[in-house]
Amino acid sequence: MKRTILTLFLPGFLMCFLLFGCKVTNMGSEEKKPLEYTVVKQEDIPPAIGSLIESKKQEEFQITYQDGEYLYLLRGYGRQKTGGYSIQVEELSMYAESIFFRTSLVGPSKEDEPSLEPSYPYIVVKLGYREAPVQFDG
Repeated sequence: MKRTILTLFLPGFLMCFLLFGCKVTNMGSEEKKPLEYTVVKQEDIPPAIGSLIESKKQEEFQITYQDGEYLYLLRGYGRQKTGGYSIQVEELSMYAESIFFRTSLVGPSKEDEPSLEPSYPYIVVKLGYREAPVQFDG
């Protein structure tokens, strides 16, 4: 009789223990919080970042750089056949203790006549320093 009761109730008890002992976190329920940022003009880029960009510009790159007070996010799209490209910031937000940075490369418009020289589009974004991992997208 004891064996029958254990056989019937033990699996149910274990299942309840497992279900209530674990916490399920739905990442989709957390809100993304937009972050304030500044797109740094080419003439305002710190020399150390300028040197870094110059050494990496031939290929795509995604770099974070911090100088104590600020966090810089650098995103380059490598060599393009012509000029006229720009980069658009799609999202810069804090989500579950990570920074998400999504950009897109925008090609030259059909009305503009782009330079026939190759270009190396990149963007430098500056925000207040945060101790958080950065995920690049785009």
